[in-house]
Amino acid sequence: MKKIFVSAVWLLIALTQLVWGEDADKTPPPQQKAKAARARESSKSQSVNRAPANHIARATAGNAKITNNVSYAEALRRYQHERHDRYWWRRHFSTIVFVGTGYYYWDAGYWYPAWGYDPAYNYYDYDGPVYTYGNLLPDQVILNVQRALKQLGYYAGALNGSLGPASREALAYYQRDAGLSVTGAIDAPTVAALGLE
Repeated sequence: MKKIFVSAVWLLIALTQLVWGEDADKTPPPQQKAKAARARESSKSQSVNRAPANHIARATAGNAKITNNVSYAEALRRYQHERHDRYWWRRHFSTIVFVGTGYYYWDAGYWYPAWGYDPAYNYYDYDGPVYTYGNLLPDQVILNVQRALKQLGYYAGALNGSLGPASREALAYYQRDAGLSVTGAIDAPTVAALGLE
């Protein structure tokens, strides 16, 4: 009985987050005082956890995430390809990380470039969503995909965690040969076909 009750509570929480998440983009409620920044110890990556604008508790890259993964087409539709300052990004997204040469925000199972978050770090090899799994940061996901494609003979470049033209071309060839939708990007079907999840 206790197990059923706990399952029902988690289901209600997940549904509530899904409904509130869709309404959050329309009119966000007044912002509460932001929580203190939390930096992740790494030479290449650091994460910032802020109080979300829609008051939904979202985890950082180091914690377990409740993901409501969407398709790649939906991820492209949701992509905020606009320049905003760090305060705008903090109000709208709770998980923002610094990776390599730029900041990324997390939304519904994908990492996206956070254009304008910090003008000093504003370069992205790939301007689009990167599917994530297992609480990995974007560069870690890209590195795993590069390694898998290299083992299969599709990728001959450096294992650098950067989704540059050679990586996207290798992804497109693999997706074509595997009978997947050819996007040249890292999406859920490609990660599953590579056996990475």
